[in-house]
Amino acid sequence: MYKDTIFRLLFKNDKKALLDLYNAINHSNYDNPDDLIINTLENAIFMGIKNDLSFIIDTHLNIYEHQSTKCPNMPLRCLFYVSTLYSQLIEQSSLYRSTKMDIYEPHFIMFYNGKEEMPEKMTYKLSDLYMNKSENPDLELIVKVYNINKGMNPDLMNSCKKLEEYSLFVAKVREYANSMPMYKAIPKAIDYCIEHNILRDFLIKERKTIIMYSLFEYDQAEHMKDIAEVNRLEGIKEGKKEGIKDTTELFSWLKANGRASDVLTAIDDSNFLSQLFAEYEAWKRSNDTSGTNS
Repeated sequence: MYKDTIFRLLFKNDKKALLDLYNAINHSNYDNPDDLIINTLENAIFMGIKNDLSFIIDTHLNIYEHQSTKCPNMPLRCLFYVSTLYSQLIEQSSLYRSTKMDIYEPHFIMFYNGKEEMPEKMTYKLSDLYMNKSENPDLELIVKVYNINKGMNPDLMNSCKKLEEYSLFVAKVREYANSMPMYKAIPKAIDYCIEHNILRDFLIKERKTIIMYSLFEYDQAEHMKDIAEVNRLEGIKEGKKEGIKDTTELFSWLKANGRASDVLTAIDDSNFLSQLFAEYEAWKRSNDTSGTNS
């Protein structure tokens, strides 16, 4: 979802913001962003998901995950992540030495801002996933969960301005999404936040990236609602013979062919959108004919 993308962009690319977030979580007072060593797993994919943020400060290895849905399996995901991070940080040959190794102590945090109700703070435990849990399991991993929806955890929000403003931005998107499709709600929320000095510099810089991701990262319910609205406004009939069922098919085709910028243009230009549909339909017919002849 667009929220995960914004969260990663916001904190991964701004060490000061990430340090403020760390201090707010841990009630610490580190003041040098260069003390952070960011080591997020960029290319390692587990079960179709990526690690959001991981970094080292002092003797601590921190894994931060953002979620728009409840996720009781988060401890298992974090187990994969931390194992991979350790394998990157430690020489394999060191494992067989007779002397004790010093390793970073891991900490796991999940930030939740979905629509389902959740308490301000809670924990997920790996042992809760065991089929037959013993009283004292040999392997445990605990993830601390913070609800960062607007109005939740005010002390945390007051200690980290970027997190508070992120929460306000998401709330504004939801407000607009109640009366318009998501592809319109997000740009409108961006404009509002820029005007009201909420994540202003970040949103000015990342505006196109955020809008682009928002088009490809709907959750299923919002996606179907938004597509129906786009189809109604543009007069695109679902079920039209040899037609296109929805805009996602078109946008995916454009993205795959290096034409993602055309998506942004089509948002504000219905004539251009119609031209793109016509071009895509022609391409589909051409490929169908080629397949039949072969």
